[in-house]
Amino acid sequence: EVQLQASGGGLVQAGGSLRLSCAASGFTFDDYVIGWFRQAPGKVREGVSCISSSDGNTYYSDSVKGRFTISSDNAKSTVFLQMNTLKPEDTAVYSCAAVRHPPYQYCLGVVDGRDSAYNGMDYWGKGTQVTVSS
Repeated sequence: EVQLQASGGGLVQAGGSLRLSCAASGFTFDDYVIGWFRQAPGKVREGVSCISSSDGNTYYSDSVKGRFTISSDNAKSTVFLQMNTLKPEDTAVYSCAAVRHPPYQYCLGVVDGRDSAYNGMDYWGKGTQVTVSS
């Protein structure tokens, strides 16, 4: 059974940092895309970051570029999202999702907010709450 487990959320003051983890099990960690999405009450769902195993490239939405860093540890089948200089507007439930054997440049769709990229994800982890206080 394929599972994604997101963890690492919490309460932090503005300017602080958190590191989210997305641990995968039940599938070989190759030829995949893993994206991080966030959803805040009353706000549009946003794809904030994505990593592609095929080219090792990483992608970010404009709202987090320069502050968030996505990385992977393939040996541990885990993807990380390091979030620095957090702002109150980063408060949301963060979820990770995976698609195996993704179409070309799938990550661009994730960070561009395309519904097709969101709907095309094969697996989802349960979200983790991130709260940034001002």
